[in-house]
This record gives sequence, C-alpha cells and structure tokens, in this order.
Amino acid sequence: MLNDPRSHGLWERTAPPAPATSSLRGNVGADVVIVGGGYTGLSAALHLAERGTSVVLLEATEVGFGGAGRNVGLINAGMWVMPDDFPKELGEHYGERALDLLGNGPYLVRELIEKHGIACELETSGTLHCAVGAEGMTELEERARQWQKRGAAVTMLDAAETERRIGTKAYAGSLLDMRAGTLQPLAYARGLAHAAIKAGATIHTGSAVIATGETNGKKIVKTAQGEVSADWIIVASDAYSTGPWEQVRREQVHLPYFNFATKPLSANLRQTVLPQSEGCWDTKEVLSSFRMDKAGRLVFGSVGALRGTGLAVHKAWARRSLKRLFPQLADVEFEAEWYGRIGMTDNALPRFHRFGHKVIGFSGYNGRGISPGTNFGKVLAQHILGEIAETDLPLPLTEVREPSFRPLKEAYYEAGAQIAHFTGERF
Repeated sequence: MLNDPRSHGLWERTAPPAPATSSLRGNVGADVVIVGGGYTGLSAALHLAERGTSVVLLEATEVGFGGAGRNVGLINAGMWVMPDDFPKELGEHYGERALDLLGNGPYLVRELIEKHGIACELETSGTLHCAVGAEGMTELEERARQWQKRGAAVTMLDAAETERRIGTKAYAGSLLDMRAGTLQPLAYARGLAHAAIKAGATIHTGSAVIATGETNGKKIVKTAQGEVSADWIIVASDAYSTGPWEQVRREQVHLPYFNFATKPLSANLRQTVLPQSEGCWDTKEVLSSFRMDKAGRLVFGSVGALRGTGLAVHKAWARRSLKRLFPQLADVEFEAEWYGRIGMTDNALPRFHRFGHKVIGFSGYNGRGISPGTNFGKVLAQHILGEIAETDLPLPLTEVREPSFRPLKEAYYEAGAQIAHFTGERF
C-alpha cells in the first residue's frame, strides 16, 4: 500500500482484492458513521448493516491499512493479562464479563468467516505459547491453571510434545490453546469489507476525517471533499488515529513489530516445521512469533522497526534465530518483510471511551486485534441498536489519558529492540 512493500509485505501480495471503493465526495446522511476500516469498524459496519441500519464507513487510506493488515495473523483468545487479573483491573462487574467475551472471541471470527465465505487461510489447529526455560514454563502453567478453572480448551504440553508439534528442541514446553488459530489478516479485513458492503454498508477509502461538529441534532463528520451527517459516530481508528481523535493514538505507547516471510518450503521441509500449522510465540520479554501460511512460508517476527539501522540488525537476527530454531532452514531465503506498530495501554487492556453524546469507541488492543476487534465491533453495533446498555458493556467507561513520557518510551522500545537483536542469538 502507498507503494511501500514494507508496510504490508506478504499479506498484500497474497490477499484477495479489496472491494472497489472511492473517496467521499459531497454530503450524505446515515444512521451511523464509522471512522476506521480495521476489524472493529468493519465488524460494526457488517453487524449494523445486517440489521437494516444505514452505515457509512470512512477509512483514511485503504481497508486494513493499520494494524489489521500488518499483524502476524494469530487469532488469540484473551489478552496478555492473566485471566485472574481481569477482575483486579476492571472490577468484578466487568472483569469476568470481558474475560468471557475475549476468551471465546475467536469463535465469532470463525463464525463470520464461515457465514460469509471469507477466503483468508483460516487454520483452527490452535496456538502454542512456547516456554523459554523454567521461568517461562512456570508462567504458562499458571496461565493454564487460571484458564482451565474457567473451562477453557487449553492444555500444557511437555518439551517432547512441543518439539513434535513445532520441530525444535528450543522450548521447555508450551501452552496449547484450541480456541485460537491463524489467518491471513489483510484477507480477513478485506473479506469483512466485502460482507459489509453486500449487507448494505457504504465504505469510502481515501477519506481521512479532518473535523467534526453537530447541526440540528445530527453529528457531522467532515473529510476534505465531503461530509456525513449521522445519529451516531463510532471511532474505530485505534493506534493509527489522527485528526479529531488523535487522542486515542496518544493514549497508547507504540511498540514496533516486524515480520519476515520465507519462500515456500519444500514438501520435505514443511513436514519438519509446524506440520499442524499452529501459530506460535514465546515467553521472552522481547518475544518472537512464527506461523505458516497456506503456501508453506514460515512467517517469523519480533519487536522492532525495519527502518534505518533496524533493517539490517533485525534481518540478521532473524536469520540467526531461524538457524538456531530450525537448522534445516539455514539456507532458505526471505521473500517478504514488513512492519507496523502495536498500541499498548498502560494496563495492557482495551478501553471503552465516550467522546461525546453518541460518539463512542473501543481501542487499545495491545497486539491482540483480530478477535477483540471483531467482537467489540459487534458489541458496538448491539449497543447502538439498543440491545446492550452502556452498563452492560464488557468494559467500563474510561477517560482518555496520555501516559507520561510516551515519546521517550517509544524511542526506548525501538532502540532497545535493536540492541537486543544485535547481541542476541550470537552464541
């Protein structure tokens, strides 16, 4: 996108085409205007349009341009926060409700893919959270205990079974989560867009919002060449927010994340690495993730930005890491590279904000956007339709607040990742 092969990499090359859209021109009316063409906005548009609500979605660039089109493609259940910590952070009223929604969230993703025939390389063989050493194993055993007491389909695997499933001796064990899986993230976003348009929603791309207002009781959302009047506004631009709701971006500390994709592996090699196609990530502080796509490419990623000196540093580290994990892949070349940014909140949990009367949004997915974004989009639709009261939402209403020293923290994360990767995997 925008003629930048490092913005969406492999996903842009292999996703089905996006629906035909155009920029907003002139003045139009709708029941709801949605700002942002990622998972939250697209899911909300789809669920509202299916119920006969008139919807206009405005996307500044292209469908899936933000985190929706750049992420690893893991359909995770829950968040980084331990299950028992949800009530501690959100209170008993919201904690278990949010945990239930997010824990079972991947099932809605699967349901929409099946219902609308979305071609997005869905894999339902689960994910493996991989333990690095005894400390990592202790962490995962506690996470498994907390999920299992809630009836979740998670299982601890020992080192031998982990090696059998992944093809490496690097891990002390792993947590298998059968609720989760993988997909092609940009293809999923585009599929949601096709489904929303078919249901009756209107999507305008290249339509950045530059101002808002209110006239005769109607919300007004303005772009460079037009405006939408509506009863409700959904703010779904999240970490890539600009313009009137840039405060949503400023509430989050950006963590850069990159991916490299190998060329398709031969049939023989494919049998030795993730033969069941689970998605994986490890327990390191500067974590690594890896998964397969349908063509047999290994997608390998970690924290860092592929710009400046970071490009060479992170690429060299990725080569060393793959060689350590999978020596048989030492000579396999990378054919794509890309990166984006993850918006991190100060408690690693999403937020629900009311920006004004009938102006609402969820944000802050902390690297877990696929399932939470899809589910929160549906929740917003249900709230607007009067099916869920504000007090019955899965998250409490919170004020937007900018974390202290945000720019310094972002610079630290980018530089720190380079240092960690420059020195890592050398011995």
